[in-house]
Amino acid sequence: MENDILIDYAKKAMGNAYAPYSGFSVGTALLTVDGEIFTGCNIENSSFGATICAERCAVMKAVSEGCTSFSKIAIVSSGGNYTYPCGICRQFLSEFMEDGTVVLFDDVIGEIKEYSLDSLIPFAFNLNRD
Repeated sequence: MENDILIDYAKKAMGNAYAPYSGFSVGTALLTVDGEIFTGCNIENSSFGATICAERCAVMKAVSEGCTSFSKIAIVSSGGNYTYPCGICRQFLSEFMEDGTVVLFDDVIGEIKEYSLDSLIPFAFNLNRD
């Protein structure tokens, strides 16, 4: 049930994406360890390096509101199939949800996949690790 709720939030967030260059919209819903949900969408820029992915958008919104510990993130896209977070987002997420879960939804077949973040980015860079 929790995954369905997060996917619904992510789909709504995807509707706010600003993707005039790629035409590829992404939406996310980020669940804090306290049960709060923050959403994000991708925001493109003609200076492509300034583009913000939906995952980082959601994390930045949450952190700016004082939340820094997350348990789960759901990701959906206009492509309709499973959309995995890019490498930068995987590294970014690892800072805040080391033991977290990534939920992906394939709208074409209507199925959900779950991954531990650690399985998507083993040995993530961290200045605080030995």
